[in-house]
Amino acid sequence: MPEIPIYQVDAFTSQTFGGNPAAVCPLHAFFDDPLLQAIALENNLSETAFIVQLDGSEADYHLRWFTPGTEVALCGHATLATAHIVFTHLRPELDMVRFQSLSGILTVTKTDGRYQMDFPAYPPVPFDAPTGLGAAMGAEPEAVLKSEEGDRDLLLVYADQATIASLDPNLIALKEFAPFGFIATAPGDGELDFVSRCFFPNHGLGEDPVTGSAHSVSGPYWSKRLQKQNLVARQISARGGDLWLEIREHRVLISGEAVETMRGTFFVP
Repeated sequence: MPEIPIYQVDAFTSQTFGGNPAAVCPLHAFFDDPLLQAIALENNLSETAFIVQLDGSEADYHLRWFTPGTEVALCGHATLATAHIVFTHLRPELDMVRFQSLSGILTVTKTDGRYQMDFPAYPPVPFDAPTGLGAAMGAEPEAVLKSEEGDRDLLLVYADQATIASLDPNLIALKEFAPFGFIATAPGDGELDFVSRCFFPNHGLGEDPVTGSAHSVSGPYWSKRLQKQNLVARQISARGGDLWLEIREHRVLISGEAVETMRGTFFVP
């Protein structure tokens, strides 16, 4: 029976039981997709990351992400978690790691006690809200936007942080709006520039605790609205998570912390 190492990391937090947990599995070569999907389903976390080391000429690792239901093209918290394992266990001599992914080359750099991810920016534009979306979310948004980059998540803008905190969406009803995910966002209180909560029933998830990739959409929106390049964001799920953003013309630099919570061996049939 093959054995592979497995790590679990809480991303976008400095404390165990906060942020978003992700599994990280370093492999010598990728298994067939059905087996990768089965491992992700067995882990039953919002994401399982699989990496295979490359020759380093263009990237250090090939990185793929799976929810319990499907492979995804971009994932922030599992990228942060993977970088933490690379820097801590696999390649501690590195200060920067490059991942080949479905979203191109993604780099993660150690900086100021955090990890900074260089992600694509997907600025959203106004979008005609599907009939019934507000009812399914539990509150009508002030605006609905969507990135022009394919069938990505819908950005639902609300008036204030209290509204985001009180949302109790009907996840079954949201599945009628496939293939979208849903980023609910509003101005933040105090030192926070904005807050969000994210729901992905069409990707096999309910509420995702902290969604780094969502900030490729929400970051450019709030940067333009607030006329700020540097933003502090918090995803106000039950676990919660903190993100520091720097918005550039075509990229979003997303910084966060991570904590390893488990390591072990996965017995693959």
